[in-house]
Amino acid sequence: MVTEQEKTAEALKMAIQMETDGKEFYLKASKKSSNDMGKTLLQTLAKEEDLHRIKFQEIYDAISKEMAWPTVDLHPDGGKNLKTVFATVTREISSDNKGSSTELEAVQTGMAMENKTYDLYIARGEKASGSAEKDFYKSLSVQERMHYQILQDYYEYLKDPAGWFIRKEHPSLDGG
Repeated sequence: MVTEQEKTAEALKMAIQMETDGKEFYLKASKKSSNDMGKTLLQTLAKEEDLHRIKFQEIYDAISKEMAWPTVDLHPDGGKNLKTVFATVTREISSDNKGSSTELEAVQTGMAMENKTYDLYIARGEKASGSAEKDFYKSLSVQERMHYQILQDYYEYLKDPAGWFIRKEHPSLDGG
């Protein structure tokens, strides 16, 4: 019979692998990105995935040794770092910078990955027995949702930069 501790350890191993895969994907995609904003955004996502992986590894190690969920210091920034990267770079580039279909596909793949990890963390949080574990998964699910939303915003920008600028910047068309 599989214990709850073994189920948790298995879920943590899966989460470690998902975060590792996410980091590798974002690093590869950043190298293929055709614009500086894409490179910076994807590299920042890779760093965040690595931070998640490190936290999961710390928890896994603690559970393996102590058989208890440790207190985890996870301070989600609500995607502020990613939003700042995106906002800064979009101010510096033109509104006619359409992305390649390869980059659009990479962003769609990233969005799907973020949804998958979001769903996993929501499910794990619902199954968690302790409040520290529930809070940890809730924080991670918030971060994954923010990653998705930022990728979605970037996708919309790549598809139609001029339209994106109009929607986001609300320029005045009155000529004055």
